[in-house]
Amino acid sequence: MQVVGRATHLEVYAASRRRKFRLNEVLVIADDSAGPLTGQVVETSSLNRYIPLVSEHTSLVDPEVLENLRRLGYRLEDQEVHLATIRLLTETQVPPKIGAPVRVPAFQEVAELLMPCKAQEGFILGVIRGTEEIAKFGLPQDLSGVAPLWEKGKGFIQQNGVPFLFPYRKMDQYPHVGIFGGSGSGKSYGLRVILEEIMDRRIPAVVFDPHYEMSFDKAAADIPEQFKRDYRDRYRCFEAGRDVGVNFEELSSEDLSGLLRASRELTEAMENAIKTLHKNKDSYLSFSSRLEDLIFALDNEREVRKKAADPYSEDYDRARRLVELLDQYGGKVGGSAPLKGIAWRLNRLFREGLFSCDITGVEQTLLSRRVAVIRGSTWFLQVLAAFVCRKLYQKRRAYRDALRDNDKSVPPFPPFFIVTDECHGFAPKMVEAPARWVFREIAQEGRKYGVFLVLATQRPALLDDTVTAQLNTKIIFRTVRATDIEVIKEETDITREEAANLPYLPSGCAYVSSAVVGRTVPVRIRSARTESPHSENPFSELEERSAMELEQAWRCISKLLPVDDANLTYYLKQVSQELGRSIGVEELRSLLLSLSEAGRIERVRHPFGYKYVLRDGGNR
Repeated sequence: MQVVGRATHLEVYAASRRRKFRLNEVLVIADDSAGPLTGQVVETSSLNRYIPLVSEHTSLVDPEVLENLRRLGYRLEDQEVHLATIRLLTETQVPPKIGAPVRVPAFQEVAELLMPCKAQEGFILGVIRGTEEIAKFGLPQDLSGVAPLWEKGKGFIQQNGVPFLFPYRKMDQYPHVGIFGGSGSGKSYGLRVILEEIMDRRIPAVVFDPHYEMSFDKAAADIPEQFKRDYRDRYRCFEAGRDVGVNFEELSSEDLSGLLRASRELTEAMENAIKTLHKNKDSYLSFSSRLEDLIFALDNEREVRKKAADPYSEDYDRARRLVELLDQYGGKVGGSAPLKGIAWRLNRLFREGLFSCDITGVEQTLLSRRVAVIRGSTWFLQVLAAFVCRKLYQKRRAYRDALRDNDKSVPPFPPFFIVTDECHGFAPKMVEAPARWVFREIAQEGRKYGVFLVLATQRPALLDDTVTAQLNTKIIFRTVRATDIEVIKEETDITREEAANLPYLPSGCAYVSSAVVGRTVPVRIRSARTESPHSENPFSELEERSAMELEQAWRCISKLLPVDDANLTYYLKQVSQELGRSIGVEELRSLLLSLSEAGRIERVRHPFGYKYVLRDGGNR
């Protein structure tokens, strides 16, 4: 392998007669004048006599490159020649010499480039693509066998490259992680691997899980024994609205407006009414009662005032109280219509269970250096996240400010991660959402207090621009939409070739563009140690369920044969009891047909329809 054609201080062309270049592999250019230079292959091609050069449309097939190849002794007419574009990773003031040898480096030669931190100081997320040959030269013991991979059809396979370490300790300078990728790209799988690394190092985190998939109880199938981990004592699941919610008494008027706005947009009159009616330390009961009483008083003002003026009237005490509300608030809230809109939104949140509990359990989980996984519908989690993230962030911020002021009265609160999938719903671009401003504030200020975001989305183009700009590390899986690719190109340092390759990345492979690492690294994500509860193929689930029910039906139907198609209602009760659920005539007929197709029974035609009998015909 040697340098051919043009060479600049940024990239060179290389050629080889025997060895094919691998995309993304790291090579060393042994140039005496410029010194050993490290580069990464960003484009490859092979030429032979069966492919006319005029049919090639690539920068590698350049007249100057071809002429240089001939001068170096390459016979393009009867030899296969392998070409590559190598982007230099080592800074140099002068271009490499034409003809300089190119070779695969030993690990120690590129260790400083590939290893941004020590193994114990980084998240082991996978292997660096293109480092397969480097790994064969021998890796240190602490880097060998730490990132096994998973391959469809083969299961677990040995680590086949240099492990990719993400130096999470440097996030105080380069905070926040974005994970981008389309459906089936491996995005959620990568998020699972990151959470496993977070739990391995006992770092507190709060996870918003709209898909109910961030469970870590089930070990991955066929996982090697030495790679297993038990995470059951390192995380805790919470159901939104049942185990975790909002303490109404802690809400300010602005907080309450934000939560109600999540149900439906608030009018200016509603915003004003909330500020007018809400009092500091209001409970849900006190605020909702005040709201409902004022609505009733405004709609029935004449009758209410009349009763309040007559000490002997029925409900005199209540009428006096309603008149006091009218006098205090009646002229400030714009009538009953805005109040009814507020009441509808408030009742919706109450029915969802938002005000039935608090976040004490989540706080205790973080204090014990565990991961709190909050599950619920996407909409409800978006509402809840606004309060939870603000509350936890304030606790951490108050503690750090107290340390600075040498104030020991504020209880300790640990640094933590905030992790969520579908993050464009929590902090959308140019759309108001309850959690948007909290996420923006943490994105801009969180690193100073040790609060970090890990945000995953299929649609980076829909994520708030301020949040996107603060994601110093972006893990980019297969992405197809042109608008999303444009955002990625603007927000990262991926090359033109890498951007063009995004729609074709294999599942589980990604480009990691990180200010922490200092460059874009092609990575294959390691195998997760645990499985999602949704990992079963849905079509396999359908087939297994159908086979099980067919077997159950056979146990019952075999005792009832022969069965007449014209009188199926007679058999419904017995078959339903066997299946453990109620079925109808059409479903029973379908079960009989399936048993017939399976060869268990025979379907015999008679003048009035069909009869199902044993295959041997003994009960006709």
